[in-house]
Amino acid sequence: MKAVNGQLVLIVYLCLCPSQQFNELQVCSQCSGTVRDGSAVGLFCSSSAGRIAGRCCVGNKTSDPERVIGLDLSNCSLNHLGYIQEAFTALIIDLSLNTIVNISDSAFRGFIDLKNLILPADIACPGGNTSWEKVELTKGNRLCEGQKNMCNQTGQMSTNCPEYSQCGPFGPGFVECRCADNYHGYKCLREGEFPALQVFGPLGASTLVLSLLLWVTQRRKAKSL
Repeated sequence: MKAVNGQLVLIVYLCLCPSQQFNELQVCSQCSGTVRDGSAVGLFCSSSAGRIAGRCCVGNKTSDPERVIGLDLSNCSLNHLGYIQEAFTALIIDLSLNTIVNISDSAFRGFIDLKNLILPADIACPGGNTSWEKVELTKGNRLCEGQKNMCNQTGQMSTNCPEYSQCGPFGPGFVECRCADNYHGYKCLREGEFPALQVFGPLGASTLVLSLLLWVTQRRKAKSL
């Protein structure tokens, strides 16, 4: 079992790319074509009333219309797995019919919603068989079904986490320590609400000033030309 605090990575990614539109997601266009008709992802997308966008199935909920719920990278001539963190909300991923020889467990860090993963037969399920409810070989593929919560079953405080924190799932074979209510900071030792305004206020102001300064500088250079 591995303890990580990877939520920060996802938060930083989302903060740095606030204006990114769905059609800019590279993970949905890693290979040509769209989700294959009759494939596992295609059938899941139809049953979930999702819509196809390249190699992705996207949810149709108005509250989050760009949420990737399925990813079909099967038969893409992949010999290694590239960056797929943009699809960390996926419930099903198909990587079959590729010549991938190895996949790092960390490739799926943060994929807490992943329920079904289809891999080439020679590739082990990330996190090992103990991280999944069911692992089987069928039709030349390895199926990893039902991601397990590697924390204790009660959801109470874990002995692997510091005081005032709880163990939470963070992808196949991964866990993270989440601060309990009213605690934050290093090892969740600070009590009280996180001072978001004091932390992000000056950061936002400095970013705005720097952006304006760069804009004025570049504009003057353009005029001089």
